[in-house]
Amino acid sequence: MSLSDARFKLLLYLGTLTFILYLDRVCIGKAASAIEHDLGISDGAMGWVFTAFTIAYGLFEIPTGSWGDRFGSRRILTRIVLWWSAFTILTGCVPRFSWGLSTPAWLTALLPGREIVLAIDSFLLLLVVRFLFGAGEAGALPNAARVVSRWYPRRERGLAHGVILTCMLVGGAASPILAGNIIASWGWRWAFLLFGLLGLVWAALFHDWFRDDPAEHPDVSPAELQLIHSDSPARDAKSPHPPVPWSFVVSSSNVWLLGGIISCAAFASYFYFNWFPRYLENGRGVAEKDTGFLAGMVLAGGACGSLAGSVIASWLDRRGEQGRWQRPLVGCGLMVAAGIFVRLSLEFESPLLATLCVTLAFGLAQAQQATWWAVVADISGKHLGAMFGLMNSLGVPGASLSTVFAGQFVESRKAAGFVGRAAWDPVLNYYVAVLVVGGILWLLVDPRRSAVEPDAETAEALLAGRLTPIPPEDLAPEPVPAG
Repeated sequence: MSLSDARFKLLLYLGTLTFILYLDRVCIGKAASAIEHDLGISDGAMGWVFTAFTIAYGLFEIPTGSWGDRFGSRRILTRIVLWWSAFTILTGCVPRFSWGLSTPAWLTALLPGREIVLAIDSFLLLLVVRFLFGAGEAGALPNAARVVSRWYPRRERGLAHGVILTCMLVGGAASPILAGNIIASWGWRWAFLLFGLLGLVWAALFHDWFRDDPAEHPDVSPAELQLIHSDSPARDAKSPHPPVPWSFVVSSSNVWLLGGIISCAAFASYFYFNWFPRYLENGRGVAEKDTGFLAGMVLAGGACGSLAGSVIASWLDRRGEQGRWQRPLVGCGLMVAAGIFVRLSLEFESPLLATLCVTLAFGLAQAQQATWWAVVADISGKHLGAMFGLMNSLGVPGASLSTVFAGQFVESRKAAGFVGRAAWDPVLNYYVAVLVVGGILWLLVDPRRSAVEPDAETAEALLAGRLTPIPPEDLAPEPVPAG
């Protein structure tokens, strides 16, 4: 039997998915200065625009991940990409305007001395568009993780996750460079239009080629199908999916610890995505034309870190059954080292040397992401779509706080009379502290404990009647299709 290569074609689709995901997401960081100038928006207001995305992303991450479990990732990923691409294009369509409606005369008579003004302007419209953009992107990574769990043998999943993360950050690295050139040539609106069109093309191609069950795909040979199921049972994509045992999930310490870790990582990442070009320009005095290259260098460092992290994760997978400390020690070391390099960046006057330190910091933080994905997959069982949605959404508080905090902090420093580095550098010390906290949380994670099945102590309590059991079909393995 010849071994087909459909799963490698799929990896190309998943890699381009996350490339476009971050191309569209990071674009606004480079375009922020032009948007603020054209629409009359302040740094603080732009921070709320960034946060609108992260709030929506978190709110819709769990339900969209669950929809993948229920309806299949082919349908849901197609819907996700079409939605976010439409709102990427609409971001570039927001005009500069201000419209207000004063209090009607009859209402003034009822409320003497009171005047109510309903105001809608460019800031509010941009806020709504970016909120809906965030709602659209939610669920992309949970469904990508779900696809990997069904199309790849366990020993290949670490590498697959790493490639997906690497392509994601290559997209993020390319975004400020490509957007900068487009903005310089045609204006910021064209950047969103062209980036949005890429997603529409991807959605059409993916929906035509992909199948939720590799057994149903004409490009998958019997030999490749046997390889895919060689170290994990086959799953029937058409069988009813049982409900998530949320009582176990919410009581799992691993869920909250891993959620805290991703929140700490997101707190730092969203500074790089949204504020680092502004930091270089306003804090370090870098010319605007050069900020795209330096910001792209940081994201490229993250991509290299993701690739290195996938090698580490695959090496750990090949070692067989994981113990208590292997993955937590790797995650802890990488997060703490990332914090050290962020702090070291403040010691250099040269913007290039400072950016190199931040590049190393982001690479180290991203290297632990592949390990984080592997642990989440292990503790999630067959509920990976919903669980990954939950875990990823737990990173939203960190991302949201980061985007608002940086803008408000810098504005307060400027109001106090500080300029340049004196206004911007102190904020990075908070990012150092958060990365170190993330490293400490890794030491408390026990990768051996499932979040969707009872451990030995809980099982004993169930047998003794001290806890209400979950229906057995919720915990039973998925049926293996006949033939």
